[in-house]
Amino acid sequence: MCGIAGFFVNGGSVDRRPTLRRMTDSLRHRGPDDEGFYVDESVALGVRRLSIIDLETGRQPIANEDGTVWVVQNGEIYNFRELRDELERRGHRFRTASDTEVLVHAYEQYGGEFVSRLDGMFALAVWDVVNRNLILARDRMGEKPLYYYAGPDAFVFGSEVRALLEHPAVPCELGLESLSRYLAFEYVPAPHSILAGVAKLPPGHVLTVGPGGKPHVAPYWDLVFAGGASASEQEWAERLRAQLEASVRAQLVSDVPLGMFLSGGVDSSAIVAIAARLSGRRRLQTFSLGFEETSYDERAFARLIARQCGTDHGEIVFSAGDARALLDDVGGLLDEPLVDGSFLPTYVLSRFARQAVTVVLSGDGGDELFCGYPTFIADRGVRWARHLPAWGVRWATSAINRLPPSSRYGSVEFLLKQFVRGLPHPPEARTQLLLGGLSAAEQVSLLSPAVRAACAGFDPYEDLTRAVADVPGLGSIDRLIYQHCKFYLAEQNLATVDRASMACGLEVRAPFLDRALVELAGQIPADLKVRGWTTKYILKRALRGLVPPAVLARRKQGFGVPIGAWLRGPLRPVLEERLARERVERLGLFDPDTTTRLIREHVEGRHDHRKILWALLMFDAWRERYLPTARWT
Repeated sequence: MCGIAGFFVNGGSVDRRPTLRRMTDSLRHRGPDDEGFYVDESVALGVRRLSIIDLETGRQPIANEDGTVWVVQNGEIYNFRELRDELERRGHRFRTASDTEVLVHAYEQYGGEFVSRLDGMFALAVWDVVNRNLILARDRMGEKPLYYYAGPDAFVFGSEVRALLEHPAVPCELGLESLSRYLAFEYVPAPHSILAGVAKLPPGHVLTVGPGGKPHVAPYWDLVFAGGASASEQEWAERLRAQLEASVRAQLVSDVPLGMFLSGGVDSSAIVAIAARLSGRRRLQTFSLGFEETSYDERAFARLIARQCGTDHGEIVFSAGDARALLDDVGGLLDEPLVDGSFLPTYVLSRFARQAVTVVLSGDGGDELFCGYPTFIADRGVRWARHLPAWGVRWATSAINRLPPSSRYGSVEFLLKQFVRGLPHPPEARTQLLLGGLSAAEQVSLLSPAVRAACAGFDPYEDLTRAVADVPGLGSIDRLIYQHCKFYLAEQNLATVDRASMACGLEVRAPFLDRALVELAGQIPADLKVRGWTTKYILKRALRGLVPPAVLARRKQGFGVPIGAWLRGPLRPVLEERLARERVERLGLFDPDTTTRLIREHVEGRHDHRKILWALLMFDAWRERYLPTARWT
């Protein structure tokens, strides 16, 4: 696990090492153990290393025997031993025991096709000295980030935006259309970033570029749904459990202490239960986070699993005071604004776990692949609502919107209001609105006249609609899975975990995102994932006898945070200070009348505006770090 950075400069003989060192120094949190550099007349490659595999000889960058291929990598290649055995049979010789050296020889052997042979989470760069090509690649599901800037004078890349900004050729300018995307999705989806001119390499893609050339970006993998394969429910359950066990086994490989995140939900409980069986007598360490607000607190279920599996279990509580203390640090923790309320708690949990271990396994991906969210049930509700007369829909919408807001986790009132908001919209936009964010129409009153003019006619959901439409023949459930995986998982949930954990130098692995398991999930018929009103049906069936019935039967509870109540109480002073009318007016991005109204309605308990208010707070904290003096008036 590392942070990587590098660049081409088109011409010139200036010393590139100082710039490269500034770029890698900005990523020190991702790799506190070591640093390494390669510089020639065309390219500069740098890395900060968090040592996980081959602690003694696994330094980067790594080259082949004659120095014609160089590699830097962020992440882990889980099948590196199998690849190494295959490459040695073909005559390749290895000097280290690291997974990164496998990339060098795999590129020598297979050329650009080597990426499709990798199983793991990774962002990597290969410099082909002979052909003068730089190859960038990102893992299939988007666990590891990779940004780039392709300008007239330089091509620059790095694990985080902050590394790119250390290069003098990269401008630091807010993209106003990306601000609209941020408000629509609660993150900025690939290939865009919050900065104009800076792009993200999408998951499952390869980029190739030469000195002075234009980058070529192409996919090497995508989610495929092939339901209809002949198998019984019991056979699917057995195959799924066997593959999940194989994925956990592969990700338990580590030369440093390893533990588990344990929320008490189905997915993390399954990972811990399987790992406990595979670990034999070795006692696992598990880590949980809770809240004083009981409807948000899952620690009782986590303790149940910890007792059953005999783990050394640690807990920590996250409070409004913790959130307030960390808001000023958001710009230092995040290279792009991110609304996800679980980011700060995940950072605190990661910091807690890092005191004991360097690697943890998590349950990320289970909900997206096996339909664990209420959005999968809501889609059925939409089809039912279409049969109602228009006046009935209007009456129900009006009645629902008059319901008083609740501070409880996942309240029926909140879910119903999200549901009726989405009804007028096409399927992809409707699903996104259920997850969070504002449509273009809803943004009109929030944005300042200058920003509205700059974004006139812009549809923030265009990329989403096109991405799903480009995959032919998807059924309704498969379409939802595809959207959740490509957007909500890759761009929000995995980004949250990556930034929060790497800020502490902690590696997080997700066995549910192992390629073989993802591809198996795509083969399982959709009606085995949602059965009636039961979500994750086949996964729960596969876990019988392994995970307690009380956990399998409990209502889905995501990593919710009581932000709404906090913004009315202990976080109200921060809210009113950061979104003070004169401050908003001076910045020039948002309409001060609207922000003032949103605050007033929320703190008075008339409406629940927690999501958009938290989005504005997180954006302001990010902007203060990266664009402190900018104005858009």
